[in-house]
Amino acid sequence: MHIHARTLKYFDMIRRCKSIREAARHLHVSASAVNRQLLQLEQEIGSPLFDRLVGGVRLTAVGELFARHVTTVLQDQNRLLSELDALRGIRRGEVKIAAVEGVNADVLPNVLEKMATLHPMVKISVVTGGSSQVAQAVVDGDADLALGYNVQRSELLRQYAVGKFKLGVIMPTAHPLATRKSVTFSDCSGYPLILPGQSLSMYPQMRSLLINHKRPLTVVLESASIELARTMAVRGVGLAFQTRIGIEKEMMEGSMVHVPLAGPNPVFSELGVYAREGRWIPPALDALLRVLSEEIVRCEAEEVRLPSSLDGASAR
Repeated sequence: MHIHARTLKYFDMIRRCKSIREAARHLHVSASAVNRQLLQLEQEIGSPLFDRLVGGVRLTAVGELFARHVTTVLQDQNRLLSELDALRGIRRGEVKIAAVEGVNADVLPNVLEKMATLHPMVKISVVTGGSSQVAQAVVDGDADLALGYNVQRSELLRQYAVGKFKLGVIMPTAHPLATRKSVTFSDCSGYPLILPGQSLSMYPQMRSLLINHKRPLTVVLESASIELARTMAVRGVGLAFQTRIGIEKEMMEGSMVHVPLAGPNPVFSELGVYAREGRWIPPALDALLRVLSEEIVRCEAEEVRLPSSLDGASAR
């Protein structure tokens, strides 16, 4: 079997775009050239790799298997280039991060600032999505690492670091519940609420609280955007639910507090760092994994040191 690198790149682009025509546009070649390469590849494999649909293409079972091989091959190619650069004494690289929205306020800026200081020649690209989306981006080879909450365990992912953070209620410092060390969901139910959308990792945890609550609720907003929920909570529109991660600035300024949710069992969200299982870790990615892991350890230690909103306020 003789499969050329160009063919693999064409296949990978079709997989990413889910369209031969769109893949051709990204590759700056004709659609007929891409289709010809695909047909030759399928003949070489001995099986269709894509189902041809009206609106594009979809991987077959054989295509799914072949896609894993292609992702590994292309990542190995990047490894070779990184090794050659290292031999030439070039300290550079490029890393793609897929991260949940909440870490954009403080965690990622801290990491990116440190990387810019320690490794100024490393280029970092960041895309934002839900926890399941960022994990899938790593599995598919669209990102080098994922930073997400409560990521489902998978043999295709390796966890490099994880921190546990209490799920709680965020509100302005003037709110009647703001001086509590902890609150129950029942305590919150008497106030307007901002609930997480179904795509957020905390949704199943909140859903269990909602199912067990029998009294009527006043829900003013349901959103999958942590940023929007935070903004509306700080404006006093309603109580929102999340971890401390993402409201660090507001807590430091004293405009918002985070009060942990109390119950029979503490409610935690796990923020983890993940890369594709079995892949080679180039120097730039290794450096970023180390800095990210250190930042998560620091944030978790701060959570232990400041277990309540009142403690956080006194520390300021």
